[in-house]
Amino acid sequence: MNVGCRATYELDEAILSCPSCGELLDIRYDWSGLEIPPSLSFFSSRVQSFDRQTVTARLNNSGVWRYRELLPFAREDDLITLGEGRTHLQQADNLAAQIGQRPGCLFLQYEGFNPSGSFKDNGMAAAFTMARLLGRRRVACASTGNTSASLALYAAHTNTKSGEPMQAVVLVGNEKIAAGKLAQALDFGAKTLQVRGDFDACMRLIVESAGRLGLYVVNSVNPFRLEGQKTIMYRVLEGLNWEVPDWIVVPGGNLGNCSAFGKAFLELAELGLIDRMPRLAVINADGADTLHELFVERGLRYHGGRWDRAMVESYYRDMKAAGRKAHTVASAIEIAQPVNLPKALRSLEAMDGVVRRVSDEAILDGKALVGRYGFGCEPASGATIAGLQLLLQQQVISPGDRVVCILTGHALKDPSATIDYHRPLQPEDARGRYSNRPVSVSADFEAICRALGD
Repeated sequence: MNVGCRATYELDEAILSCPSCGELLDIRYDWSGLEIPPSLSFFSSRVQSFDRQTVTARLNNSGVWRYRELLPFAREDDLITLGEGRTHLQQADNLAAQIGQRPGCLFLQYEGFNPSGSFKDNGMAAAFTMARLLGRRRVACASTGNTSASLALYAAHTNTKSGEPMQAVVLVGNEKIAAGKLAQALDFGAKTLQVRGDFDACMRLIVESAGRLGLYVVNSVNPFRLEGQKTIMYRVLEGLNWEVPDWIVVPGGNLGNCSAFGKAFLELAELGLIDRMPRLAVINADGADTLHELFVERGLRYHGGRWDRAMVESYYRDMKAAGRKAHTVASAIEIAQPVNLPKALRSLEAMDGVVRRVSDEAILDGKALVGRYGFGCEPASGATIAGLQLLLQQQVISPGDRVVCILTGHALKDPSATIDYHRPLQPEDARGRYSNRPVSVSADFEAICRALGD
């Protein structure tokens, strides 16, 4: 279904945007004929089964497909899983104390435990299911890193229905990609094209090439990607004993996650499975702040689908004319023209959301705090903690609010960012409030004692 003009299309039509108006498509379900459980707690019992010999047990061990009644677009036998979504909500009392929140009020949803090390695997399980159902052999994406790693992994494990291996095609920009993410795409066998341009250029090329080259695009322009990603919110609710939190805080890049999260809660409310909506905070980096500029500075709103397209188009024209490109240490959110902007606006409207932007220094400090208290994460995830700190300072979020911060990827996705923060090449390059520099000592016992203060 089209988000804007409400035109509808069948599942077997492999289109990414509406032919009539050009907007992205959305997945809408007719819930009337489906067996939806009367309570969300129904899904908790499914994780108790560890018998891997049956299709049902295998799906129950997926943090995406154990909620399959809430994304019913394929039969059980067709669903693809690599064990994605076995992630758990972590109560972070030590971190909460550091930033001024009360005990029991801060939770981290750590998606770094996914097979490829990022939240993208949730969406790929759904997108690859559809690619196989549609008989596609080539799957493709533009990427700043995590999408390419996840795509390559799922392609390496998936054959078409006729038994042919799927070919993974990846376009990455030559300006910035974290080494850990690029290494995964190469290691898993993806045909990797390094484009002389940024992510936005790669995204434009992949969409233009899809029809002519028979590519099934699995970026978040693909609505099935978002169907998989919305299950992150189901796991958050499960971790809170099915009680809705006060806030969800998420980094904003291409805006797929916040779009998926809003859709998840809108559907749960429609089904009567939740009694209220949480609030949403989307955090941009200073150097990639399109959503903040449009939403906060210029007042762009969804208005029930009647958002101001002319305002967005004018902003993009001005950006192009001025030669402005996204630039941030958090490469995963280094995106100037987020493709899911309309759906993100819908989520912000439905969840009474706010948007903030934070500096690279604050992002790296937030990342370091996450690491200090036991969960390494990629730089983009540090934006959630930096954003939460800002919202606490502004008294938008209260110390007693129950807050869930989404950590999108594993620390080893971008180890150079961590090393540079803690061990700069030159002392004058040090900029981290929480840097933990290694101490050089002589190879003798007394030197070790002195270093330890003994």
